[in-house]
Amino acid sequence: MSDGPAPDPSSGPRPEARPEPRHEGAGRPVGDGPVLVTGAGGFVGRAVVPALERAGYRVRPVGRAEVGEIHRGTDWGPHLEGVTAVVHLAARVHVMRERAPDPAAAFREVNLYGTAGLIAQAREAGVRRFVFMSSIKVLGDRGRNLDPHAEPMPEDPYAVSKIEAELALRDLKGPDMDAVVLRPPLVHGPGVGGNFARLMRLVARGLPLPLASVDNARSLIQVENLADAVRHALACRPDTYHPKDERDLSTPELLHYLAQAMDRPARLFPMPVWALKAAGLATGRYPEIERLVHSLTVDGEMDGWRPPLDTEEGLRRTVAG
Repeated sequence: MSDGPAPDPSSGPRPEARPEPRHEGAGRPVGDGPVLVTGAGGFVGRAVVPALERAGYRVRPVGRAEVGEIHRGTDWGPHLEGVTAVVHLAARVHVMRERAPDPAAAFREVNLYGTAGLIAQAREAGVRRFVFMSSIKVLGDRGRNLDPHAEPMPEDPYAVSKIEAELALRDLKGPDMDAVVLRPPLVHGPGVGGNFARLMRLVARGLPLPLASVDNARSLIQVENLADAVRHALACRPDTYHPKDERDLSTPELLHYLAQAMDRPARLFPMPVWALKAAGLATGRYPEIERLVHSLTVDGEMDGWRPPLDTEEGLRRTVAG
């Protein structure tokens, strides 16, 4: 079992990279050994662990309490004993108030080198399948019906570290370990934070919002649907996938659904998109406005998988908390 520094699988993102050709069949069985789930205590992990247990898997959840901070020297050995599949959710995600002196290096240490170390040790331990939670942000922040063969266009250090980790998985997994990469769009669910939570608070307060004229489409995925996609990833054809909820929504549609779930009115009024962008520039909130007015949709194809929760029910569960 390797416990030294992870090999350097990449000196930077390679935008020309593409997912490997689609395989026929479902891949090798993962066996009846435990499934290691990293980041088990996180937002997604708290949904994934019970979903796998309900499906009959023996889950070995690990988080910061078990392995400490993840980096290139993390020793996963004790947690990989007997494991036949790994679901790697742990990551350094977006930081609202960044304090790292070199954010790009901080993201790479966890998301690239920490992942590379786990892949190498999992390969040596005989793990048969590695499921890696990436992000649709590796393809950029806008686009329509993006599929796994779209051009990688990471726009921030987080997304760069994720595409590098995908490439590390391809390079380091070896011939005896199948790999599944999931690139979800915006994930929502009980306890969601960030801009989604901010939108919910605005709707709950009944504030008028100047978004009625926005004509866009966004793919989302409810965290329980994502957890079910992870379950499916343990047995499906090895590949790269973009799981999503059944319907893409415009920003006004999303706000109406949220308001309905809260039993509140959706108070929207029209404002030209150019004026919204100008207001974003003036207030320092341009990136948030961009996400509200531009489209980002994915193909959603995943080897026969369908989300168990419909879009409206998923949003109701998110609001209910």
